[in-house]
Amino acid sequence: MNKKIRAIGAACLVAIWAGLTALAWFSPDQAESVSERRPLEQWPGITGESLWSGSFMEDFGDYSLDQFPLRDPFRQIKSLFHYYALQQKDNNGIYIADGYAVKMEYPLNTTSVNYAMNRFQHIYDTYLKDSGSKVVFAPVPDKGYYLAEENGYLSLDYEKMFAMLRENMPWAEFVDITDCLEASDYYYTDTHWRQEHLLDVAGKLSEALGVTPPKAEDFTVTQLDTPFYGVYYGQAALPMNPESIYLMESQLLEDCQVYDHETGKYTPVYNLEKLSSRDPYEVYLSGTRALLTIENPNASTDRELVVFRDSFGSSLVPLLVQDYAKVTLVDIRYVASDFVGQFVDFHGQDVLFLYSTLVLNSSSTLK
Repeated sequence: MNKKIRAIGAACLVAIWAGLTALAWFSPDQAESVSERRPLEQWPGITGESLWSGSFMEDFGDYSLDQFPLRDPFRQIKSLFHYYALQQKDNNGIYIADGYAVKMEYPLNTTSVNYAMNRFQHIYDTYLKDSGSKVVFAPVPDKGYYLAEENGYLSLDYEKMFAMLRENMPWAEFVDITDCLEASDYYYTDTHWRQEHLLDVAGKLSEALGVTPPKAEDFTVTQLDTPFYGVYYGQAALPMNPESIYLMESQLLEDCQVYDHETGKYTPVYNLEKLSSRDPYEVYLSGTRALLTIENPNASTDRELVVFRDSFGSSLVPLLVQDYAKVTLVDIRYVASDFVGQFVDFHGQDVLFLYSTLVLNSSSTLK
């Protein structure tokens, strides 16, 4: 009987191995991983040089891992085993706290923060020093600010980071928005904050800039049908429910036009075409763009605002446009700060620096 069971078990293993091998050889290669939001390695090709140098085997190893059959289910099984069976505190650098997927961000990288401040200082010295602009700086805390310590996870020394920013950027008014937020203001599966929860943040920044704070009655909150799986969903490879994206809509925003300096085309504030993209969060101002200008024909003043920002600004800035005839968003991860003056005429506009602690702690992408 035992021999029969062992034989059946061996036959099953052989059948599974044969099935996976057949799938590996005959299934078409996938171009990208939807859950991980990244391109997958493709067949490296064989050349005499690659065989001689050994690079083919290295590239083939990466290719075989990326194109392994049923890769996503196996990643999920592995993550469940490590996270629940082995009781690991995190998986792939992501931990779950109170149902939120959070990136393990530790320790504070003072070299990175100093580099970011040097980039901001360069912008101030080059464009703002003699312009008469009112300059405001607001760091955006990541979810770990609200979830790490109380759940026993390592996190940044946020107070030290904020002290560095205050001390080394005396030319900007430092606005602490941490008291306007809590964990529930962020998506469960994503890095970003939820636009429908940002009126308090927008109000505090508006007061610092000296413009009218937005009011809830000015907007209609619209739930979008597209299920949203954030970037941490794929990185953690753990089963989590999809979320909903909401838009803060108004007639004023509907009348605004957004000019994309890269494409030379106009788009709406909320670009619904992006809902079918790899990252539906890009519905806000079309996502990561180097240089955008929002034109507001119904502004209550002729004032202008320039926002140096990362992706967190995409969902927040529409809540700040009410009093501004023009709002220009600059992302120096995609356009070098030395070139900004070729596109933006600095003449005393209000200026907001809005950067997440995640970018400040890993600022090598700032140009």
